Amino acid sequence: MSDATTTPENWQDLALSELRQQREALQGEIAELTSRRDQLQQDITSSFAGQSDSIARRVKGFQDYLVGALQELVVSAEQMELVVQPLVVQPSPLDQAAAEQAAAAAQAHAAPPAGAGAGGLFSNDEALIRERLGSFQGQPDFYADPWKLRRSLEPSGAALLEDWFLNQGGRGAQPSSGSRNRNALTTAAAISILGELYGERFQTLVLAGMPERLGEWRRGLQDCLGLSREDFGPSSGIVLFERPDALIERADRLEERGELPFIVVDAAEPAVDVPILQFPVWLAFAGSPSELALEDDLL
Repeated sequence: MSDATTTPENWQDLALSELRQQREALQGEIAELTSRRDQLQQDITSSFAGQSDSIARRVKGFQDYLVGALQELVVSAEQMELVVQPLVVQPSPLDQAAAEQAAAAAQAHAAPPAGAGAGGLFSNDEALIRERLGSFQGQPDFYADPWKLRRSLEPSGAALLEDWFLNQGGRGAQPSSGSRNRNALTTAAAISILGELYGERFQTLVLAGMPERLGEWRRGLQDCLGLSREDFGPSSGIVLFERPDALIERADRLEERGELPFIVVDAAEPAVDVPILQFPVWLAFAGSPSELALEDDLL
């Protein structure tokens, strides 16, 4: 009955009211969608900016690393001496023995350098060297400071070092004691004395052509001098080498800085490279035939 009595004006008002309600609902949905759109854009912008900043920092860090590495490479290339090593022909055993005898005879009759006594480089330190070699033959000092000898030196080792320091002037070959551990003990005694004479202005360079031999040297010196693994490395007190050319390059760098390289050559090395002989302090252990044969058997 009400529907039948509704006038056209009433129908129009109802339609307008429904349209208004729909429009208001749509406007609410539009406002909500607009708010979500703005939030999403803000999140995208902030996230992209953060990632871009992080990527930029990583790229800048890598760029700085490359620039530093290239600069170090350029410095190393400038300091490298491009010297062609001459081909060394090894003489026969008989010729080599004759040459060694001739060299020993010439050295025995050679006059000492001007301003140096019979001991050459160590002539003024004879009293200290003899006193230290004597004390090394007493009871071992297992709690001595690092770089001080902690083991007892045998009389044969003391005699070897006395001849090497005072007669050879700290540069020459000496007979091997028969084992790498004993040679390491003798070398440790020499390092202890050199440490008192030169402080930290010298570095020991050990040449042994195989990693196993270098491992024996490291363990022997570490035990005799109370050292740690950190004491063996390019910037530490002892550096181990498998190749003579790398050792020679390191010794040259030390001399350029005003430091003293102390070169030690393992008894298993077949020969001493000629460039090593130019340095002022080097000790080469000459292995006996039986010792060298034992090394060959171990290989």
